[in-house]
Amino acid sequence: MDRKAKIFVISAPSGSGKTTLCNKLLAEGMGLERSVSVTTRRPRPDEKNGVDYSFVSKRRFQRMAEDKRFLEHEENFGYFYGTPKGPIDENIKNGKSVILSIDVKGAMKVRKAYPAESVLIFILPPSFDVLNKRLRSRMSDHPKMILKRLNLAKREMACKHI
Repeated sequence: MDRKAKIFVISAPSGSGKTTLCNKLLAEGMGLERSVSVTTRRPRPDEKNGVDYSFVSKRRFQRMAEDKRFLEHEENFGYFYGTPKGPIDENIKNGKSVILSIDVKGAMKVRKAYPAESVLIFILPPSFDVLNKRLRSRMSDHPKMILKRLNLAKREMACKHI
């Protein structure tokens, strides 16, 4: 049976485990292709350029956006994040399903661009308390940034049924 390619979009508040979930699904050999997002933020110690994200300057990101090279892009916490359109289009055209790890706003844009192919999956953290502990244990954000992430998480969790 010939099945159509899908775009599986994993969305969750920062620190909920969406990257961990995507990595496990990719490791299972389910024939999913990874979408590597582009960002202007600095890599965390365990992240590899071109694998976890493509890390670029703000200027390069803006040129990519002007050239309409993103399926979706957003600014979050002072940094830009985007999903390159070319690899998504190529994979869908070739019948390969793709997995994306992006925020709720980006997920809505993907669904609008690919209504028939999109499968949106929203992951909730075990509890708000656990989310708070995970964000603090990363040791990568200033306490004010953690509060911003937690406030955004509340808004994102309100979108879980969309």
